[in-house]
Amino acid sequence: MKKRHTTIGIATNPITPASVIPLSNLVDICCSLADDIQIITGGPGYSFFTKNVKNKNVHVHEVEHTGRANTFNRIWIYAYTQLKISYKLAKLSKEVDLWIFFNGGEFLILSMLTAKFLKKNVVIPIMGSGVKLAQLEKDHLHIAFAPLMKINHTLSNRIILYSPKLIKKYDLEKYRNKISIAHHHFLDFDKFKMKKKFDERNNLIGYIGRLSQEKGVLNFVKSIPKMSKRKSDLQFLIAGDGQSRDKIEKYIDKEELNNKVELGGWISHDDLPNYFNELKLIVLPSYTEGLPNIMLESMACGTPVLATPVGAIPDVIKDGETGFIMENNSPECIAENVIRALNHPNLEQITQNARALVEKEYTYEKAVERYKKVLEKLL
Repeated sequence: MKKRHTTIGIATNPITPASVIPLSNLVDICCSLADDIQIITGGPGYSFFTKNVKNKNVHVHEVEHTGRANTFNRIWIYAYTQLKISYKLAKLSKEVDLWIFFNGGEFLILSMLTAKFLKKNVVIPIMGSGVKLAQLEKDHLHIAFAPLMKINHTLSNRIILYSPKLIKKYDLEKYRNKISIAHHHFLDFDKFKMKKKFDERNNLIGYIGRLSQEKGVLNFVKSIPKMSKRKSDLQFLIAGDGQSRDKIEKYIDKEELNNKVELGGWISHDDLPNYFNELKLIVLPSYTEGLPNIMLESMACGTPVLATPVGAIPDVIKDGETGFIMENNSPECIAENVIRALNHPNLEQITQNARALVEKEYTYEKAVERYKKVLEKLL
């Protein structure tokens, strides 16, 4: 692919801390496929790349974005942010051969129109259901803008999904001829590994991730009393931050669960392996997902995963083989399946199967290979 000097551009909405690692992974992949990388982003994404990335061929451009306000002001803030992204995209137009609209890229309508006016190819990786997320968060702005995503789907040159099963689920049948299956996930197996033997771990059940509505974490908290009645020695870790934190804290106080539950706060990516190696099971009770990094990292550390069958999760988690799937994320269903998983006779073998799977499929080389197939004809 490096027959001539090539530059890949990556544009995102300003991102949260949880999106830094996925963006960093994509940049690392693109560094193997092009000579230069131009990134337009904001928030923690901009801070991360200015502080941590020493590659002189990676260039980052900041888009500032203010926080939430009332709906009327958000419309103006949203439109202004899109204008700033589009302006930077246009300034970089002569240098960039291909744009990837990442992490909220489905909503970058003005940027898409700008890129197409400048005759640039655009690829959109879809990381989850933006419509479902907006509905769960009652985000009226993005619900209103959701129909405009169809414009981006239509104008894009390629759409990347984590699984072919998501074509129908995300209502993308009409775009099937330009959909590719790939992912940007890869793990550092020197970091994410089993440090503590599974049979030496206490009965600690965990949730690690964003504390928000779409993650179903409040349902997990409400399942704790039901689990404790059936297995009194269980302890629980809830780590992360988000808008549901206050509700979680109030429920824990109301139900007098403070002696059972530890609220760990936000955990840095470097510290995650230490937490995974203390857990007997991690629960992902999400309403919507793409392909959660936390699931793959947990599997690499020998920690079994119990998850809802959303996004590409069922492609990775085969119930009773590489983890556990629950029918839904009601508190009753979560409690029933946690007990089922802990009592499974081959639980330790499942952890070994899971580790073997991610070691095989989620390497840097595999991620580069998949993205190369998607991008090579467009560069």
